Amino acid sequence: MIDQQTRQRILDSAQILDVVSDFISLRRQGVSYVGLCPFHSDRNPSFYVNPAKNICKCFSCGEGGTPLNFIMKHEQLSYTEALKYLAKKYNIEVVEREETEEEKQRNNERESLFVVNDFAAKFFQKQLTDTEEGRSVGIAYFRERGIRPETIEKFGLGYSPESKTAFTQAALQAGYPMRRLSEVGLTIEYEDRPGVGIDRFRGRVIFPVRNLSGRYVAFGGRVMTKSAKTAKYVNSPESLIYSKSRELYGLYWAKSAIAKKGMCYLVEGYTDVLSMHQAGIENVVSSSGTALTLDQIRLIRRFTSSITVLYDGDAAGIKAALRGIDLLLEEGFRIKVVLLPEGEDPDSFARSHSSSELEEYLKTHETDFIHFKIELYQEEMERDPLRRAELISDIMRSIALIPDSIQRAVLIQSSSATLRMGEHLLQEEVNKLRRRGVSAQGFVAPQRSYEPNEHAPHPTPSIPPQIEEVPDKAEALSDEAYGSLVAREDSIEPFERELMQLLLLYSDRQIIIPMGMATPEYEGEKFPNEDSYFTLHSFIERELMLVGAEAMYSPLFGRFMQELSSMTEGEEGTTVSHFANHPEDHLRKVTTDLVSESELLEYRPDQDLLPSYLTTASATASAAPSEEEAREEEERKEARYLGSVALRACNSYKMALLVRLIQDIHTEIKQAQRSGDHATILERMAEINRLNAEKRRLSDLLGERTIVG
Repeated sequence: MIDQQTRQRILDSAQILDVVSDFISLRRQGVSYVGLCPFHSDRNPSFYVNPAKNICKCFSCGEGGTPLNFIMKHEQLSYTEALKYLAKKYNIEVVEREETEEEKQRNNERESLFVVNDFAAKFFQKQLTDTEEGRSVGIAYFRERGIRPETIEKFGLGYSPESKTAFTQAALQAGYPMRRLSEVGLTIEYEDRPGVGIDRFRGRVIFPVRNLSGRYVAFGGRVMTKSAKTAKYVNSPESLIYSKSRELYGLYWAKSAIAKKGMCYLVEGYTDVLSMHQAGIENVVSSSGTALTLDQIRLIRRFTSSITVLYDGDAAGIKAALRGIDLLLEEGFRIKVVLLPEGEDPDSFARSHSSSELEEYLKTHETDFIHFKIELYQEEMERDPLRRAELISDIMRSIALIPDSIQRAVLIQSSSATLRMGEHLLQEEVNKLRRRGVSAQGFVAPQRSYEPNEHAPHPTPSIPPQIEEVPDKAEALSDEAYGSLVAREDSIEPFERELMQLLLLYSDRQIIIPMGMATPEYEGEKFPNEDSYFTLHSFIERELMLVGAEAMYSPLFGRFMQELSSMTEGEEGTTVSHFANHPEDHLRKVTTDLVSESELLEYRPDQDLLPSYLTTASATASAAPSEEEAREEEERKEARYLGSVALRACNSYKMALLVRLIQDIHTEIKQAQRSGDHATILERMAEINRLNAEKRRLSDLLGERTIVG
């Protein structure tokens, strides 16, 4: 693990103009540089590099970030790999943290297994190209399937001899212990004869499986004989370095193309991937004949949220694979489906058509998954009315999995006519499923939502005093649940974005607030005549704490505030760097977006956003101020300006909070009216009156501010 000091040195050394210029041509435009975006098909330069802020941003596709972000995205590297890339570029020695004995042992074991697999990959490749058996059996098979020599080399295809122990003996002679050969499944060790075993992949052509960073983690082998007793395909078993549910065949070769095209094709087998690559379509991966898993889906999400599934004409096979598609829907993917002609699969279809014909077919025959599913079930629904009801419920279940409410509404509307069902009835069914906690795996107990567009009850505090204490959501959520929540763009509410932007840019800056404008700590507190001085971070934290706003934070904002508070005080200028280079994708992306928009917050000497009755006019000076006095006055104006921006942002947050609380109390009143609970009605009406009074006070303050144009 790279130690913190080395990591910071790398981040401080990396300059965005220097890094981006290695890959794209830039020309100067004002204080920035502009060029063609490397992340989408850009005809007009839309990729801007800002050396002063040390960030880049495409204003067409939205990609960008710090030098670290750029390298991760462009070179498809992990966080640590990108740090090492930049360290090499700037000649920085990477010092890694001392590992524990347990970590050393586990990493040594993992590395030993990778070394064994590297040896095996080279052995199989050599057997294919350099032996008579490999050429006559393996090369002949690949030639028959239309796999060209350059594809064989690119994907490292190989051959395992028919001899039962050819590989095992070669590995033992090279010094690899039987225990390691057995652990990765290359050799099957006899239970009654320890240290003796036979080759798992004997007599098969080999398809090496590489992980995202390109290391060999497993192998797939197709048998060359036609024996009924032998499985057609054999794959490596689970091991310390391989989990089938966490790997996708072809992703190592496809990741750059997927990121650039903005979408991914999903096929079933090894040869499907190979043939499509040969046809010029490289953004393709295979699930290796199994239904998609959540881990595989999240691998794809690192590069795109759009996926097109290619199916052959086998209806039974398609229906068996639908569960994996439901998982994609639940994860927020945009899913298209292409049905190939009967008797064709991606391998055969790619081999029998030119590259342009294949691309044209895929483009013109793709359809939305929900409507594809309706068409798939159409014949069954026509035959049996009761089965029709079941299938419509199943289709609505798929729609209910989609997290975006607008997408759900559009699909319900368009499905209504095809299914010949009332739109309101379908909407009710989807709403019922979501209330029950529908998931791709079945039903789960509904969890309280923290998304702004949901209407779950919230705590009903008064403002002031403080909201009742509830657990911190960022701590309560597991890493997996947290990751799934923050992956969506709408998980940060607009008023939280404004506060985050201020805190990123000016966290440690001094601001001036007339104390009368801050939330009073006690009922009836009088506004003092003099201004009060805060750091921006402490002021915002105080304002939100006094109204109990922590209970309402979205998961991402809660995580941000928690981490910001834990940072060392006085780390001047490091807040942006810390979050823009954060190991978590969502925090990096949000930081880049907010910093890119920061021109709207830059200080203008002629602006003052405080209400007019609290502004203080400068006394007429009898003499021109000294240079030091002028500098101090300018600093005071800037501190006052930032204070007014912070105050406005906090009040906007409080106003949104009040509106939400009042809506929730109205819901409680309606429930009390239905049950005849008059005491609750009177109590909650009094609460609404008090909150409305606070709302009017905030409206007056917000209504008088000057908007920066």
